[in-house]
Amino acid sequence: MTRNIEKYKNDIEGLLERGNYLLVALQYDCYPDRIEKAYGEDFKKIKKNLPSFKRKYQSWYSESKALVRQLLPDRLADFAKHYEKPKPRKDISFENYRIEDALQGLRVTRNHGSEVVVDNDAAIPHLEQQIAIVESIMARFESSLFDIRHSTISAGRYIRFRSSRVP
Repeated sequence: MTRNIEKYKNDIEGLLERGNYLLVALQYDCYPDRIEKAYGEDFKKIKKNLPSFKRKYQSWYSESKALVRQLLPDRLADFAKHYEKPKPRKDISFENYRIEDALQGLRVTRNHGSEVVVDNDAAIPHLEQQIAIVESIMARFESSLFDIRHSTISAGRYIRFRSSRVP
């Protein structure tokens, strides 16, 4: 079982790494000058590995959502809420803009396009929250409470197995 937990940890670490690269890619799409300046010379190396946010996010989301569904089901609705557009919505603002909107390239302007009301930078906090939810799964593996729960579940399965064999 310890081998499985280590495999899960490695898989989660991979998801977190991909998620963080997607976050930098989204930030770079929104603020290229600021991101280049923030990372300095290191950004040339980072940029080579940056995925296309619009092409790679969906696979990351699907894998992460499956992981959340399996290991942290009480956070699944919250995880999905950061992606899905709220229904119904009468207008689009920073408060109700979601990652799904960014993937569609949705941008709301006024004054004949001279003033941006909301665009894909409004999706950044939502992606940060999704990454934080996946990080909390990793924290569960490292928590002693996870070991207690895992031991209790294993003991319960053993007791059910033993009781089903008693004539």
